Amino acid sequence: IIPVHCECIIVLIHFFVLLSVDMLLRHKIHSPGLPAMSAIVIYNDTVLWTGNFGKKNGSDPFSAMPNEYTIYRIASISKIFPAIMLYKLWEEGKVTSLDDPLERYAQSFIIKNPLGRLKESEQRYTPSPVTLRRMASQLSGLPRRLRSTSLLWRGSTQDALALLKDDVLVVDPGTRCHYSNLAFSLMAHVLADHAAEGEYQRWVSENILDHLGMEDTGFDITPPIRSQMAVGFYSSGQPAPLYDLGWYRPSGQMYSTAADLAKLAMVFLGTYHRRLLEPDTVKTMLTPLFKCSSEYFANKTGTPWEINEQLGYDIIRKDGDIDGYSATFSLVPKLRLSFIVLIAGPRPQGGNIVTQTYEYLIPAMETAFREAEKSLSPPPNPAPYVGYYTYSNLTFYEIKVGSTGILVMQQFGPHIEELIPENYRTIKLHHLEDRVFQVVFDKEFPCILRLGSASVSLETQDGQLFNFYPFDRKGLSPGFDAPGLNTYNVVRILRKPIFYS
Repeated sequence: IIPVHCECIIVLIHFFVLLSVDMLLRHKIHSPGLPAMSAIVIYNDTVLWTGNFGKKNGSDPFSAMPNEYTIYRIASISKIFPAIMLYKLWEEGKVTSLDDPLERYAQSFIIKNPLGRLKESEQRYTPSPVTLRRMASQLSGLPRRLRSTSLLWRGSTQDALALLKDDVLVVDPGTRCHYSNLAFSLMAHVLADHAAEGEYQRWVSENILDHLGMEDTGFDITPPIRSQMAVGFYSSGQPAPLYDLGWYRPSGQMYSTAADLAKLAMVFLGTYHRRLLEPDTVKTMLTPLFKCSSEYFANKTGTPWEINEQLGYDIIRKDGDIDGYSATFSLVPKLRLSFIVLIAGPRPQGGNIVTQTYEYLIPAMETAFREAEKSLSPPPNPAPYVGYYTYSNLTFYEIKVGSTGILVMQQFGPHIEELIPENYRTIKLHHLEDRVFQVVFDKEFPCILRLGSASVSLETQDGQLFNFYPFDRKGLSPGFDAPGLNTYNVVRILRKPIFYS
């Protein structure tokens, strides 16, 4: 990755684009039953923008505006925390495998799976088990909740397992996306019984919230917490009760602030100063698992994410909706970007607020990355790379040293002026390690360059790696490969060729 100065990114996207986001949300606050909203945009480890709109208590004309420390219920965003618990226990070796069947940790777990049993003449595989990762990824096939219970049920995990013995899986595990609050709550309680003496909330507080400094995030809505909360309302304008979810708490009980969730976003962007999970674990957790059918509300599912593609990027998000509150925690890992919005009311009308926000942010980030000053590194000694090269005597290149010591490569040859615009005949080579360089275009480039009836994606070439060969007896590299472009044996030639028409 070529480093770019964060200050440049902030300056380039700050004014007009973030003003547009501000105006969008400011307009949304006028939707019926929406008294308060707080939102935040993060790039890397930097808060680019915060927006706070409305009043903490919409029924009080003298109420103050919310801010980034105002508390909101976050509903199903709570499901991120059982997923983190699963991956953390896996790192610690307390969970053997992410794909362990639930029975390994809850021996009394039994549920009927009629859809996994095909007729004998059609049977091709054994039924897929209910695994921990599938439970955390809406792929377990478990019902949305336990039969004969509401989200306010106050039974025990043993009671839940007893109820499941005469219940059925809605789908064969691992074959279709199906939303289940039961899956997350059951997994959280079973893992807590296995590794935290049954204290799920205590484990989350000690291992996640306290560790990250998320001081205004938790489960129990005490009088001091209530005093910091934005008051939630129904679309009718009636205030919503702050009911307790009981056994289903891991799936939707929690509250938080925009400031606290920004810290969590930085964890997933790999930029927070306190490490929660190993980088490879975070990468695994952010990887989509399954493409959902068209009737599901997301294109793909992850652990615990809903994932939709927008403008060529995977938007990884977790939405939460509970009486009086709605919220979204979202990430664009490839852009190191996050947008979080907390609302004391139903989601605003007139389109998806998260999708609309990214319609502004993503193009602005792409432009900012292209225009930002890149910090390029020269090789320790440029001499072994300087000279002329050719690929199959069809294309020709000259590598020389630029004014700052950075290697510059220029393409030349017959008809090259007709085929490639002048701005894109010269590229810079950013030294990464040993004899490996990365291609960098100085200018913003068209997505597709037309070459007669053919086309070449310059975007594909930008960022590719050149792997130069070991030096010969004269201390020169005899050539290089560009594996990402499937180009090999670009070889050194003694002198600049002469072309005859």
